[in-house]
Amino acid sequence: MTGTSFFSDMVQTITERGRKLLSFAPRAERTQASLTSLEKLCDMLLSSRGEASGMALAAEILQQWSRLNDGQQRDFMLLLAGKFGPDSDKLDKAIDTYRAERSAKAVLELHEAAEPRRQELIRRLNLAPNGISTLVRMRERLLELKIDTPDLEAVDADFAHLFTSWFNRGFLILRPIDWSTPAHILEKIIRYEAVHEIGDWDELRRRLAPGDRRCFAFFHPQLADDPLIFVEVALTKTIPETISDVLGEKRAPIQAQDARTAVFYSISNCQAGLRGISFGNFLIKQVVEDLRRDLPKLDTFVTLSPAPAFAGWLGRERRNEDSDVLTAEDKAALAVLDDPDWAGGTAGTADVKAALLPAAAWYFLRARTPDGRPVDPVARFHLGNGARLERLDFLADRSSRAMRQAHGLMVNYLYKLDDIETNHEAFAQRGEIVAAPAIRKLLRSIKPNRSAPAAERAGNAADSKELSS
Repeated sequence: MTGTSFFSDMVQTITERGRKLLSFAPRAERTQASLTSLEKLCDMLLSSRGEASGMALAAEILQQWSRLNDGQQRDFMLLLAGKFGPDSDKLDKAIDTYRAERSAKAVLELHEAAEPRRQELIRRLNLAPNGISTLVRMRERLLELKIDTPDLEAVDADFAHLFTSWFNRGFLILRPIDWSTPAHILEKIIRYEAVHEIGDWDELRRRLAPGDRRCFAFFHPQLADDPLIFVEVALTKTIPETISDVLGEKRAPIQAQDARTAVFYSISNCQAGLRGISFGNFLIKQVVEDLRRDLPKLDTFVTLSPAPAFAGWLGRERRNEDSDVLTAEDKAALAVLDDPDWAGGTAGTADVKAALLPAAAWYFLRARTPDGRPVDPVARFHLGNGARLERLDFLADRSSRAMRQAHGLMVNYLYKLDDIETNHEAFAQRGEIVAAPAIRKLLRSIKPNRSAPAAERAGNAADSKELSS
């Protein structure tokens, strides 16, 4: 931390000296940021050759950006998309040269000409003190604007391209988070928790202080006090079936050395501006390595994960008169889900479970987005990292959010270390989902509708063949 502070102070000093070299307007005149002044500053920054002046220009641009209103920020992003794209004349010339020569030099010139000017602009903006944190916030705003302004897609692609390099695993620092961690970081853990809300400091203490609890976070050297992503881990003797087994106030802690299972029960991304930049796969692998080193008796690594898109998908299947998944009897049993308090009693719960779990097996193993990926975002993450779909847990989370998003369903994904690479390749190369036999047995209980696509009927036949072999 001392080295980071020293470096930050040095950058700030260089920036202030650079300001003195530039003829900025008086500060009072700069408080009203305008698109025109920002455009001029960006042109100056791209043409600047001095390090001190470049830092000062970058700092000035980012300060003016922070003073723009919502409409002006949108206009600035459109300016990046338009004026600061590739140089058209240079690109046309490079294309013609490549077509004529097909040489290595021509390829290099084409590559350089095709790069949008805004990529170099963003690189230079990163020179400013705290530049990277401001750029992360800038992309957060860009992601909001992109929803209604498709023309900004290319700008976002450039941000994502650069962030992928800047937040490379080689630059990230894994730090344990415990009850002795500075309070300002613990406050952010409370605020950023995205899966199971932390109500107060007492609840946070229950998650961090006991000997059978662990928490780890990735940090970037330029965001030393702001986590990028963190994972909460419970050390247990067996695989838990409900979140109350992990977070219940009255649970009995165990000695860490007695644990055989590490349960990843919450993974939270902290920076909205880094959406789409993957850290989680590196985080899990690094945490597994650290836990195995410290606790060699651990032999099972598993998640207890939410299914945030399940209720929406099931609702559509219930309304679909030609559903390939639900029979009329299933739909009748699931009608009780329309009552927010359906899980409060026992009447009908067994019928709901009998209809819901096979549907959930279909959801995870068969349901696909238009581009062919599993519908559930959490499933895509863990399956893509090489986990196995291990168990479906009925009414595992009775919180209002979980009941609304997944009717209380949770999922265990198993990270079997010897199989991770094989599972990952099967999923990435062929779209295959590795699942426990018990889940495939649930899927087999669904009789394919005659109107179902041939590929889906074939898939069910393959499942039946696998189970009978």
